[in-house]
Amino acid sequence: MAHPHRTYPPRDTGHSVLHAVIREHLEPFLREVSDRGDGSGLPRFVEQEFREFLTCGVLAHGFTRLRCADCTFERLLPFSCKRRGFCPSCGGRRMAERAAYLVDEVLPRVPVRQWVLTLPYRLRYRLAWDHALCRAVLGVYARVLLAFYARTAQAHGIQDGRTGTVTVIQRFGSGLQLNVHLHTLVVNGVFSEPRSGPLTFHPAPPPSDEDVAHVLATVRAWVGRLLARRQLEPADDAAPADPLAEVSPVLAGLVGASVQGRVALGPRAGARVRRLGDEPDLGHVTSRGPRQAQLDGFDLHANVWVPPNDRARLEQLCRYLLRPPLAQDRLRLRADGRVLVALKTVWRDGTSHFLFEPIEFLEKLAAIIPRPAVNLLLYHGILAPQKCQPVDWLLRPLPHVDWLLRPLPHDFQCQPGKCAGIRELHFVGSNGRDDPALIRGSDEIWKRARLDADVDRFRVFVHRIRPSVGDRSS
Repeated sequence: MAHPHRTYPPRDTGHSVLHAVIREHLEPFLREVSDRGDGSGLPRFVEQEFREFLTCGVLAHGFTRLRCADCTFERLLPFSCKRRGFCPSCGGRRMAERAAYLVDEVLPRVPVRQWVLTLPYRLRYRLAWDHALCRAVLGVYARVLLAFYARTAQAHGIQDGRTGTVTVIQRFGSGLQLNVHLHTLVVNGVFSEPRSGPLTFHPAPPPSDEDVAHVLATVRAWVGRLLARRQLEPADDAAPADPLAEVSPVLAGLVGASVQGRVALGPRAGARVRRLGDEPDLGHVTSRGPRQAQLDGFDLHANVWVPPNDRARLEQLCRYLLRPPLAQDRLRLRADGRVLVALKTVWRDGTSHFLFEPIEFLEKLAAIIPRPAVNLLLYHGILAPQKCQPVDWLLRPLPHVDWLLRPLPHDFQCQPGKCAGIRELHFVGSNGRDDPALIRGSDEIWKRARLDADVDRFRVFVHRIRPSVGDRSS
């Protein structure tokens, strides 16, 4: 059955709500930040994040020209900004690529359970800038989880069992507030290696509410000792100076206000972010569901798991962990110029939307931008990089360039059934230089990609190209 021909719809970045708000209010926002900080302003990487976003998907800032060798049909694809702060397009592409990578090449076909650790407000502020401390807290959390699964296996007579974790450090909440928390996928069981025979996987029973509470209490105690050693407890008079405030006092104010759900700039500075929805229920919530525990601002949830053969559900869960902070369809620009952000699900207190002044909206985006060269996806246990030995039994390796030979999508064929597909690439940068590259086969594609020193940009479009059989030998 022939697939119906579809037209490729290019994204219209310039007319999106997010692009319009940033384009019109970035300069006033930067001026107000500079005035608030006595001229110091924001760190360079934060301002660069906003400016690079304004070039994302805009043809005037560079594009790739794809040309069909048979009918000379052409298509222009603009370059992306490749930033990881708040760009929905680049964040969505990165989410899809990394989720597919985790499912295809990292996580074995065994049950997987998600553990989510939420941290106290004061600790969120510290971890937002101090990545070394964030890695240390994550290390404590991962060791407690690995030890829990090892003890559970020993209780069932399994000695020397090992498991592994994949953790995504999320920096945002659904209301665009800064909320550093840890989403961890744990291999829900242990692998053991007998003296003779193959490795064996032993699934773990579901953790009880008491197990989750015990894990959380251990994490809380170990994190407390970690903070005490580093003199970061609130009552410690010898606590070191705030590193973020030393680098940028203005960004420190934005981050602090974002953690507390308050406004830092403008006439409403210090006020709470406006919420829309039903009147909030002020009753104290003591339990929000099974396999969840709360202690001194720490919250641990472990009720989500994926069975061993449901790879589609596992990829969906990975996408949830790796999602960008904002989706275009959640934004709406009101007639009065204010920005309305819709929540995907209504909160328990009835909140369904957040309402921001444009300057308030930009300050929330600035607070959730991660520092450069900071890794937000980390591995522990048997999935860690130094654990090279178990890789051959986790998954059968896929061919390195298998993705190059996938059929060309119908929405990218100029004349379906007649043309071989788009096979000629032209890179046009912002300087107007036209650089043709004729695609001959998978080996030459990778050579060209390395010569261009821009593998990521090249791969985005090359995976849509299918070389013909006759070209492989040339």
